[in-house]
Amino acid sequence: MALGKPERQRLIASVVSRRRVGSQQELAEALARAGCEVTQATISRDIRELRLEKTIDALGRPRYVLPGRSRKSDPRETLNGVLRQFGVRATAAQNIVVVQSELGSAPAIGRALDQLEHAKIVGTLAGDDTCLVITRSVRDAQAVARELGSALS
Repeated sequence: MALGKPERQRLIASVVSRRRVGSQQELAEALARAGCEVTQATISRDIRELRLEKTIDALGRPRYVLPGRSRKSDPRETLNGVLRQFGVRATAAQNIVVVQSELGSAPAIGRALDQLEHAKIVGTLAGDDTCLVITRSVRDAQAVARELGSALS
């Protein structure tokens, strides 16, 4: 179906506000599923005219958002959200906390921890489903494990 420019741009705004769309190709596919076939040039022009902003979601994936909606999120909220959604357990082992998570989500947990700039965390190292959180002491690791464990509940 051929939509006029205002209707098409309203549809684009609706799509990017309801789901993660990280590329023009993904946007074209979403519009096609809604019955609106458009060219890449039209999508590019609409993105520019709507002033869509490209941000990064909690998992580090690109995402288009409407202008003014890319507010800086609270790092603590981001961490808690990622842990609630993907975290499995946090266990202290000497001065390290082992955070186990669903496959593919450990890098997002590590990124969220790094952005938190937690005073007790020296750094993180993430694989696919495990994130190591390095602290200065055994006591710090135990405190961080308790803190992260409470976010998992």
